[in-house]
Amino acid sequence: MQSSAESVDVLIIGAGLSGIGGACQLRSKCPNQSFMILESRDASGGTWDLFRYPGIRSDSDMYTMSYGFKPWRDAAAIADGDKILRYIRETAAEYDVEQHIRYQHKVVSAHWSSLEKRWRVTAERGDTGEQITVSCKFIFSCSGYYDYESGYTPDFAGVDQFQGQLFHAQHWPEALDYAGKRVVVVGSGATAVTLVPTMSHHTSHLVMLQRSPTYIASVPQEDPTARVLRKFLPISWAFRLTRWKKVLFQIYLYRLSRRRPKGLRRFLLDQVREELGPDYDVATHFTPNYNPWDQRLCAVPDGDMFAAIREGRAEVVTDHIDHFTATGLQLKSGAHLEADIVVLATGLNLKFAGGVEYQIDEKPVDFTEHYIYRGMMFSDMPNMAFTVGYTNSSWTLKVELTANYLCRLLNHMQNQGLDYVVPRLKDSIKEEPFLDFNAGYVLRSRDRFPKQGNRLPWKNYQNYIKDFISLRLGKLRDKELEFR
Repeated sequence: MQSSAESVDVLIIGAGLSGIGGACQLRSKCPNQSFMILESRDASGGTWDLFRYPGIRSDSDMYTMSYGFKPWRDAAAIADGDKILRYIRETAAEYDVEQHIRYQHKVVSAHWSSLEKRWRVTAERGDTGEQITVSCKFIFSCSGYYDYESGYTPDFAGVDQFQGQLFHAQHWPEALDYAGKRVVVVGSGATAVTLVPTMSHHTSHLVMLQRSPTYIASVPQEDPTARVLRKFLPISWAFRLTRWKKVLFQIYLYRLSRRRPKGLRRFLLDQVREELGPDYDVATHFTPNYNPWDQRLCAVPDGDMFAAIREGRAEVVTDHIDHFTATGLQLKSGAHLEADIVVLATGLNLKFAGGVEYQIDEKPVDFTEHYIYRGMMFSDMPNMAFTVGYTNSSWTLKVELTANYLCRLLNHMQNQGLDYVVPRLKDSIKEEPFLDFNAGYVLRSRDRFPKQGNRLPWKNYQNYIKDFISLRLGKLRDKELEFR
């Protein structure tokens, strides 16, 4: 970017799973729309390039987490991070979007001018420190809602006393040697249940320390349906059939958790007992105090987490940290855990819209005052969409529908000679939290997020079938969507 300002039709913020997918759809469905991707880091891949901890893998099956337009060809249904990263970059290469990415360009502000009917976006270059300006008709924010700069770290007493290594899993030391070491992983979510079975092959002793349990379900590393279909059908057909089977099963499982939570709870806990045996204290270590899908389920491929416990390579301790000592952690029960390394898998911080400062005609935008239209646009904000995935299913399913809808919208505007589109709230509505989910990282940040309503098109139903009908097949014209 040699000039002080460039002009494109669509500016994509973020070159991760969502941004690359959105760019590919623009290339194929809106060939007349010019676009650019601004990425704050020096590589594509987003989360899958940032997180480097051992064993990092998907927490959803890859048949629904991959793009619908590019079949997942690997046999693994729960895939390692390096395979996912390679898949994202292969997709970018196939659709020739790499040339449109500007790395080390962190977007800091975006100002809409109603007079010009365009956004003026300011980005700061990480390599030179200079600020550059890009003018665009439409912003597509694909930065997700995680804070890439820091993970959530509780305030623990006595941390300065600890003489071992202490760090958050989001910032994994590049040359960490944990072979033969005593390791404590603090947390019980997807990161923790990924770290424990992987690290336990090399540590002398490994403990997963949790305040409260999480539902953990064992799933096959290779999907049996896909394995059979691949023998008789082309890869693309086998992929699509397996993908829809997974979609329908995820919807069924979630609805079951809402309608018959006790039955699903009993099924999941019986599975754990079968894995760990009748003498294991499942009630203490694997029985949450909430219903399934009040928080996200953790999937472990082929029960590797349970195998680590059965084989004595790892143990689970359910307790609270009182304070750190020089050699480990003192627990409130009176027990003491010796540790050379303490890994904090204590969750993520959220940062809505990448922390970008938005203004409309020089008036700052406070997202908490806006409602979300169809899970992707904001009331009274022109020519701007963002991506957010499902909390009860694979992230990519929703962001792919969002990108497809955006392409339909852009083509309609171009064909009709329209300059801008803005959602307007016209009828009465009841306010609800946008992320209706009880995970800790959501509860800590809920007051900084936009609102949703209790009716369409202002309610996000977390249901792929409903969204598929509405976003892929539904009409663009809407009395609460204003075109000019």
